[in-house]
Amino acid sequence: MKSGIHPENYRPVVFKDMSNGEQFISRSTVNTKDTVEIDGVTYPLVKLEISSSSHPFYTGKSKLVDTAGRVDKFMSRYGKRGK
Repeated sequence: MKSGIHPENYRPVVFKDMSNGEQFISRSTVNTKDTVEIDGVTYPLVKLEISSSSHPFYTGKSKLVDTAGRVDKFMSRYGKRGK
C-alpha cells in the first residue's frame, strides 16, 4: 500500500444499526464521542438509523420503519386514497 495517502485519523470504527442492534467494524475517519468495547478492544462508535441489515431493499421487506414515524404518518394521511 502506498504510504502517506490516508489521513492520520483513519482507524477502525464500529457502526451500529439502531433499528436492529447489528454492529460491524470498518475503517473510517468519522469523528465521534461515543465508544464501545468489543472483545476487550475499545472502538469509536457511530450510530446509524438504517444500514444494509435493516434497509428494505436488502432485506426484502416492503415497509420502511423509521424511528420518527414519518412514513407511517404519511401513509395514514395520504396512502389509502383512491383516485
